[in-house]
Amino acid sequence: MILARYVARRFLRSFLLIAGVFLLILFLIDMIEIIRRFSGDDIGLGGAARLAALNITDSFYSILPLMTVLAGIALFLGLARSSEMVAIRASGRSGMRVIAAPALTAVAVGALTVGLLNPLVAATGQLYDDAVAEIDRGGSQTVSLGDSAVWLRQAVIENGEESGQIVIRARRASADALTLHDATFLVFDDESGPVRRIEARTARLIPGSWGLAEVRDYPLDAANPQADVKRAPYMLLPSDLTAQRIREGFGRPESVPVWQLPGFIAGLERAGFSASRHRVWFQMELARPFLMGAMVLIAAAFTMQHIRGRNTGVAVLLAFAAGIALFFLRNMAQVLGDNGQIGAAMAAWTPPLVGALLALGLILKREDG
Repeated sequence: MILARYVARRFLRSFLLIAGVFLLILFLIDMIEIIRRFSGDDIGLGGAARLAALNITDSFYSILPLMTVLAGIALFLGLARSSEMVAIRASGRSGMRVIAAPALTAVAVGALTVGLLNPLVAATGQLYDDAVAEIDRGGSQTVSLGDSAVWLRQAVIENGEESGQIVIRARRASADALTLHDATFLVFDDESGPVRRIEARTARLIPGSWGLAEVRDYPLDAANPQADVKRAPYMLLPSDLTAQRIREGFGRPESVPVWQLPGFIAGLERAGFSASRHRVWFQMELARPFLMGAMVLIAAAFTMQHIRGRNTGVAVLLAFAAGIALFFLRNMAQVLGDNGQIGAAMAAWTPPLVGALLALGLILKREDG
């Protein structure tokens, strides 16, 4: 146990050092990119730093597996260079027992990041998206989900100009976000508040308009809206929304905390939208700790041997290249899962399983007892 704690502590120290370096580099890169992107909006250095601090969590979180493989390389190179690995092996300890401590530490760190850092990433990502939307469009969220309804918001378009807001509520929507069922359009004027309520059996989004079927139009500014209701089999209502903008309004799966993803997925499916991307991301988050453990095994497979008489640079390059290969395999599997070509569980769990088994096979082949 003393040896396991020592190796785990060495790994954790290397991981925190590498994480700090990457955090600083990512912050500087984000600062430069934000200053360039919003150079015409006069957000100032403080505003750029705030946006960079909000955006950096997503980038930092996404490359945690690569930082893990670098920490593993640093650990095993340090043990080999100081001949500690030789002394450990000479004492009768097997290489697998030495590897187990940092691998389990990586799994524990991964579990903590999923449980604690993931909600922070989701919160800061949402704040960043809202801040960028405020700068770019001066607007806010277009779409949201209720317990049993879909809510949208758009501008009132009259003669090509905006003159108010329309709040849209629908019982459900089609998977392509083009058709709303049992939709209600509440029209607000900038000065007088709600002026119309339009109910439609279906609302089909066509370029520049909603096509409403089986319509009832209630003038809310009339003395008796029920008596003055207008009925029509079909009508057009100008709109600035697009299907892509509606789908993007639900946000990326990364913007939903992992603890809320099951409920969010259920809400998407109740509303009639596809939740495949969110299902894949949820499984990816559950598999993240094991991916980080597999990265440690990959680092050990190439760098845990004694460095005397060996090309250390080649070993480090091979270890890092194998880690990058596993990282991109995971990303490719995520894309295939998002497209529905493979199942969510297969997309999430196959890459870390394959990486761990290949690394263990290489370690066992070199193990001399």
